[in-house]
Amino acid sequence: MQTLFKNIKGDRLIWAIAALLAIFSFLPVYSAASNLAYVGGVGNTFGFFVKHLMHLVLGFAIIYGVHKIPYRYFRGLSMVMIPIVIVLLVVTMLQGTTIDGANASRWIQIPFVGMSFQTSTLAAVVLMVYVARYLSKIQDKTITFVETLLPLWTPVFIVLILILPANFSTTAIIFLMVMMLTFIGGYPIKYLVVIIGAGILLLALFVLVAKAFPDAMDNRVDTWTSRIENFVNGEDTEADYQIENAKIAIASGGIRGKGPGKSTQKNVLPQSSSDFIFAIIIEEYGLIGGVILLIMYSWLLFRIVIVSQKADTIFGKLLVLGVGLPIIFQALINMAVAVELFPVTGQTLPLISSGGTSIWMTCLALGIVLSVSAKREQIKDDEINEDNPLEILSEAL
Repeated sequence: MQTLFKNIKGDRLIWAIAALLAIFSFLPVYSAASNLAYVGGVGNTFGFFVKHLMHLVLGFAIIYGVHKIPYRYFRGLSMVMIPIVIVLLVVTMLQGTTIDGANASRWIQIPFVGMSFQTSTLAAVVLMVYVARYLSKIQDKTITFVETLLPLWTPVFIVLILILPANFSTTAIIFLMVMMLTFIGGYPIKYLVVIIGAGILLLALFVLVAKAFPDAMDNRVDTWTSRIENFVNGEDTEADYQIENAKIAIASGGIRGKGPGKSTQKNVLPQSSSDFIFAIIIEEYGLIGGVILLIMYSWLLFRIVIVSQKADTIFGKLLVLGVGLPIIFQALINMAVAVELFPVTGQTLPLISSGGTSIWMTCLALGIVLSVSAKREQIKDDEINEDNPLEILSEAL
């Protein structure tokens, strides 16, 4: 165990925050598993506990493995992975999976394992690394909009178009994160205005085509529009069943909550262990638990910004922000949905919600952040050794 800790590099606080979130996640996930066991007819919640444990163990193995890779290698890996994720997204879309008549083409089945994988989450991480690579490449250069269309925006829009029919919320988040990263990376604002306008135009065109020809392709346009309309109108309809039960859970939690495992809304709230797990946390641990969780994510955001500022290259700075900020943004959206500050999106709470793909991709992003941080530590160690006369003498002898 001591050898393992000695081999752990990078920002120790990020490691600690990730570990604390993961450890805490067992309590609400195991509590909400009773509903999953009942719906699935299993009758045993321990299996869900073990499954979540395995997801987290593999996730932290991903963090450990990725943070050992020098972050400069991610530049080339992003070039290789972009075509791979595009192919995976095409395969995912073409498989046309439906659940109860609704489009669920977000997952792809992994052969021989019997597991499913949400390809859009992998595409999001790879795309952010790719954008960071390109922005670092054009730093201090005068570019034209046409020059960036093929190398930068073509892969971005291909990925977004392939994700859009099945998952609008993920598409919107990725688009916003790309816009934010390009803005931070110094991409001309006048060109960003053009891209934003083009994105809105393409979205409107897609919605119009889907409405006019509903049988042309599998899509969830009706679901998006109904959720947005219900959120704007503030009307209580059958579509608001999830959010209404989430608000009941939050209201009944009070300041200190009912206590671990004592949630009652978990029995009627769909997705209580994933999309709406924040409502269960508030019900069981109260406002205090919710505020502590918000502080943890805020602390993680602070450390991500610190690592970015201390990175030794422009690519490192943009890489950390590109893969790190979406974690915090996703957490805030999940919390905002539970308290009805945002329409229902289906975004999980990073490192807390159950679900293998979400945990693994969050861990992949954290591993990349820690890889950049580990490089900074190595540089500091080298500088100390260079300034140490005993070290210089020993090398000379």
